[in-house]
Amino acid sequence: MDLHKEGDRGSGNQKKVKIVFVIGGPGSGKGTQCKKIAQQFGYTHLSVGELLRQEINSGSETGSMIQKIMKEGNLVPSDVTVRLLQQAMQEMDSDKFLIDGFPRNEENVKTFENLTTMEPEFILYLDCPQEEMERRLLSRNEEREDDNIETIRKRFKVFMESTLPAVEYYESKGKVRKVDAGKSIDEVFESIKAIFSQGKDYKVTPSRHNCECCSIL
Repeated sequence: MDLHKEGDRGSGNQKKVKIVFVIGGPGSGKGTQCKKIAQQFGYTHLSVGELLRQEINSGSETGSMIQKIMKEGNLVPSDVTVRLLQQAMQEMDSDKFLIDGFPRNEENVKTFENLTTMEPEFILYLDCPQEEMERRLLSRNEEREDDNIETIRKRFKVFMESTLPAVEYYESKGKVRKVDAGKSIDEVFESIKAIFSQGKDYKVTPSRHNCECCSIL
């Protein structure tokens, strides 16, 4: 499959790919909500975190490098992340992707746009209090190596310092859709449905940017 930027005019055999990035702090419920969105609205869900863990489990040299970085609570280099993401998208017979946990910093944004020549249709930002995210991470039982209090707090710090500027970049383009992710799973999904139900051909326009609900600050 040729990954082709939404809205570009290309040859007839190229697919126009629709992408939504889902961003939120660790424990904000990205994976849970993405599964519900994918089921109801027909998107293919790709979790960047899961792609990285799959590479770790493969036993490759790249996987070993990723494991060390994640254990320290730091961000994987953008070219590695985007390469794994691009490969996964090319392997899927889909033209609608829900990308969970990406971008994680502004360098991710630039690398993704440069390598794929695509931009997201909009950004779903799950805004959740840190205390609630910490409670969720410590209570889940997935036996993940990065779910310990020291690493969790490092991840929070990285999110605030690195990921929020990427959200602000997309906010400046009128592409951020913010929901209160501190509520129950069903309440959060009701807010999300209101965003995705605006129509198959729904386009985000800068004129919607100034509404109070879109501000992340």
